[in-house]
Amino acid sequence: MGQICKRRRGRRANLLAGGEAEQKLPLVPLLPPPLKMSSNDDDEKIVTRSRPTPPIVPARVKLRSINNDMAPLEESKLKVMLELTGGDSSSYGRPGLDLVAVLDVSRSMEGDKMEKMKTAMLFIIKKLGPTDRLSIVTFSGGANRLCPLRQTTGKSQEEFENLINGLNADGATNITAGLQTALKVLKGRSFNGERVVGIMLMSDGEQNAGSDATGVSVGNVPIHTFGFGINHEPKGLKAIAHNSIGGTFSDVQNIDSLTKAFAQCLAGLLTVVVQDLKMTIAQPKDESKIQQVSAGSYPQTRDDVAGSVTVTFGDLYSKEVRKVIVDLLLPSASKGWGGNVLEITYAYSTRGKLFEAPPATLTVRRTVASPVQEERPEVITEETRLRTAGMMKEARAMADNNKLYDARDKLVEAENLLEDVVDDGHNPVIEMLRLELQQLLKLMKSQETYEKQGRPFALSSETSHDRQRFASRGDLETLRLFATPRMDKYLEQAKAFDEDPSKPPPSVLKEELIEALRFLIQAAIQSLQAIEKIINS
Repeated sequence: MGQICKRRRGRRANLLAGGEAEQKLPLVPLLPPPLKMSSNDDDEKIVTRSRPTPPIVPARVKLRSINNDMAPLEESKLKVMLELTGGDSSSYGRPGLDLVAVLDVSRSMEGDKMEKMKTAMLFIIKKLGPTDRLSIVTFSGGANRLCPLRQTTGKSQEEFENLINGLNADGATNITAGLQTALKVLKGRSFNGERVVGIMLMSDGEQNAGSDATGVSVGNVPIHTFGFGINHEPKGLKAIAHNSIGGTFSDVQNIDSLTKAFAQCLAGLLTVVVQDLKMTIAQPKDESKIQQVSAGSYPQTRDDVAGSVTVTFGDLYSKEVRKVIVDLLLPSASKGWGGNVLEITYAYSTRGKLFEAPPATLTVRRTVASPVQEERPEVITEETRLRTAGMMKEARAMADNNKLYDARDKLVEAENLLEDVVDDGHNPVIEMLRLELQQLLKLMKSQETYEKQGRPFALSSETSHDRQRFASRGDLETLRLFATPRMDKYLEQAKAFDEDPSKPPPSVLKEELIEALRFLIQAAIQSLQAIEKIINS
């Protein structure tokens, strides 16, 4: 592993330990300034019982560098993988969530689809806590905001349920109207400080009314879209999610899986540990040159004067990981030395405050007789994932051009390449990639099957790999790449709720209290162990 170390000039820290420093800098708002609203549009102020606010603690995000630590004196290349990992939300106290659910109630939703959607929404309503607010927007030929953002208390939950149970299907499909109405709800908030925002939009068909929804400007609001059933238009829904930072497109062809798909998305939104996460990678002058930064579809800003690249990630969930591969070119050196080849900084906001991690440097030893070092296994795994995802995207493009045989050949080629990866059978990422390829191959058995099932699956796969974030598709109980521990927990709760909706799942408030208590007990045990060690020594 390359050494990330302190430097003498300026503020520096060892980010392998997750050190951070608070900076009182201007905070960029997540959303445009609130619109002036009439009393009919007021969002509901959060009213809670007085209780102490959890302290803001450091190490909400931890940085790790994985790379070879030696290089020859002659000009050479070095590959560096940087990992940013979200901390445990139970130890921080999360900000409240402002969620807008945008629901398709067009004529095609009539029958079982409507009932499945109602059950999925009832799960959402029962999971939200008193610090969260929910607004429900429906769309068919136009859009209707059923309620403003309301705090999810016992009384409002009952009213939310009545609204959902009263939904009926009729009319055309105007996704644009639904999306624009949801954005207006968030933009018009009076009480928007220190809160997480999100939109969950589901549709079962193609847009046949209104303008093109893919042209709607969504700003910094994450949009999570769900293609429901086998007749939705996946390209448009995927594009809407792609237009936002961190949004995902989930392919829910099995209508019995909507509650599980909604639950996975909600599990992330309820465990946001930081917002507006950005990482800047800079090359020290004359010591290295950044050739390429691989960070999926997250926006990159390059500063050629400073020799730096900044990647914008948006929100990060608890235990989520963002992996970035940096390809460096090391110039020739006249003598052996330990050189600084990369400088890394990252910043984020949380609960209305901006934090900047102290800059860290990555050092590599340059020697005359540098041994040939094999790439680190973690780097090989990530590069294999990127290569496999790229080949699946190529196969999808071939199938879109009616070259199904070529597409299948490309997927088989990807399977064969996985076999070349050194794998002891315990690499979960490689196994997930194998399963994903196998499912996509089955969905390309004919052009008709591909059009109805393969394309949505492939597009959902692309958004998941590009975002390094879980998106439901296929057998979502098997394909768990990028799933977080909270998502795994909510999957089981959603399955139980589908079987018996009369038994509500545990509220997020109850879960958070249990997790906080567990955290305090563990901290107390560790303190006692430390004291015992001091006494014994």
